[in-house]
Amino acid sequence: MIVVTGATGQLGRLVIQNLLKTVPAAQIVAAVRSPQKAADLAALGVQVREADYTKPATLAAAFAGADKLLLVSSSEIGQRAAQHRAAIDAARAAGVKLVAYTSILRAPTSTLALAAEHVETEAMLRASGLPHVLLRNGWYTENYTGSVPAALAHGAVIGSAGAGRIAAAARADYAAAAAAVLLKDGQAGKVYELAGDSAFTLAALAAEIARQSGKAVAYQDLPEAAYKAALVGFGLPEGFAALLAQSDVAASQGALFDDGHQLGALIGRPTTPLADSVAAALPR
Repeated sequence: MIVVTGATGQLGRLVIQNLLKTVPAAQIVAAVRSPQKAADLAALGVQVREADYTKPATLAAAFAGADKLLLVSSSEIGQRAAQHRAAIDAARAAGVKLVAYTSILRAPTSTLALAAEHVETEAMLRASGLPHVLLRNGWYTENYTGSVPAALAHGAVIGSAGAGRIAAAARADYAAAAAAVLLKDGQAGKVYELAGDSAFTLAALAAEIARQSGKAVAYQDLPEAAYKAALVGFGLPEGFAALLAQSDVAASQGALFDDGHQLGALIGRPTTPLADSVAAALPR
């Protein structure tokens, strides 16, 4: 039995879709905070179980009988470490045979502020004694293509990444990799540094948006403080805006570049090209 946490999130749903290609639905558990949001998965025969990181009893019930657990990192920045600890404790009590955790690219040496809670979680897994495998995911291309409509409206992609090369991949690529690892034997102790086959700069992203849309779009590089202020102006909470701006600065220094090609090797195909991701994001 394979349990996937965060199964109603974008990554979790894609992982389950991949698993369903080879695993009977009854052997897959969608562990979710709000079971009513997983009605579509239940209709496919997937087991839906409540799993709230703040309610340990739900975790114990959700993980019961699990052979493998995909611990998709929490989206609640600042609360991740405590939430992940609750999940790890529950997995250990349930006798889970393998935990796969979605960490961040080169977590131990990353200069991304977002890496801290991932480093802490990796340490918890080591201390737990649970067999585990680390899926150190790079950036999703969707982190950038989500702003395509704004770029078209304003004629600019903005950021603080300078000429930093970003080896991003589509969320679907990372989901396929997670499913592949869950379906393989002998994964305990492995660490995968996962990133796109090719890298791009934000200037190249702007140029690709311009090429496909036929509209003038350029990259505008901003100081970190100015980019943070712009994100706040777009309605992001100040703390999250600060993290995103810091991430861009780290990207300018190589924090999001990787040329190991482990992601493509895991999924058995090239990762999704930037052009394809841009095309998918363009308004229809």
